Amino acid sequence: MQLDLGPQPVPDADAMAALGQRLAQQIHAGDVIALVGDLGAGKTTLVRGLCAGLGIAPEQVSSPTFALCNLYETDAFHVVHMDLYRLESPDDLAASGLDEWLAAPDAVCVIEWPEVARGDLPAATIWLHLSIVPGGRLVVQTDAR
Repeated sequence: MQLDLGPQPVPDADAMAALGQRLAQQIHAGDVIALVGDLGAGKTTLVRGLCAGLGIAPEQVSSPTFALCNLYETDAFHVVHMDLYRLESPDDLAASGLDEWLAAPDAVCVIEWPEVARGDLPAATIWLHLSIVPGGRLVVQTDAR
């Protein structure tokens, strides 16, 4: 699915959260969103904004780096926020049980550090690349397959 985001220059955290809120208006149950970017690129801030756009209090949203997954509820679907940074191989995804969420029709999966699971993600995964650039960040949707 091509989102209506275009390459987005993002000057600060507030703008990244606002971009997440715009993203929330374009997603549907069953979507998988892969967020690629270096540490500090704004991945969790984008998810915080997305959740705010879905009615979840932003202060409830935190990085799932150590938990691997945080689950948030909306009236329409679950938001499954994964962080795969600590996984060492694709087998770790299945061993964790997180792979079951990828096909859940009542969930939106948002995955930070998705590279280790690239081959296990659905073909329709929405890939967003976040880059640190002079003056802030840049968010670009790509076809990472």
